[in-house]
Amino acid sequence: MSNPLFLCRFLFSIFFVAHLFNLSHGDVGTATPYGPPYLPTACAGNDFSMFPTTNLFAAAGEGIWENGAACGRQYLVRCFSSNVPKACVTDQTIQVTIVDRAISTVSKPAVAGTTMLLSTTAYKSIVKGAASLVSIEFTQ
Repeated sequence: MSNPLFLCRFLFSIFFVAHLFNLSHGDVGTATPYGPPYLPTACAGNDFSMFPTTNLFAAAGEGIWENGAACGRQYLVRCFSSNVPKACVTDQTIQVTIVDRAISTVSKPAVAGTTMLLSTTAYKSIVKGAASLVSIEFTQ
C-alpha cells in the first residue's frame, strides 16, 4: 500500500526540481539581421541617445511591438536553431534593447513577420556564418 501523502510530496518534489533546472522559460520567435542606417523613428523620433553603447539593439516585430510599448524594453536573446547547420553560437545569450519597430526600419527584414530585427552587432554575437533567419528564444 502506498501512502498518498508521500506520493503527493514526491511528485511535488520532482515537479519543483524539474522546474528549477528548466533553462527554457522564454518565448520563441525568429530573428533576422538589419543594418544601417539605424534611425529609431518609431520609438524616439530620431533620438539616438536610446541606442546602447554596446550596439546590442533590435527593432520589434508586430508580435512584440504592442502599439509602441516595446520601446526601450530589454530582452535576453539566444539563437537555438537555423536552416544553416551550426549557425547558432552555442551557449551565447545577449541582452538587446528595442529601439524601433521592424516595419519602420529603413533596412527591411529578410523575412516578413520576423519577431526581432537584430542590429548587425547583436546578430553576429549569436549567429555565425550567412544564416539570414534564425529561431530565437527571448525573455524580457
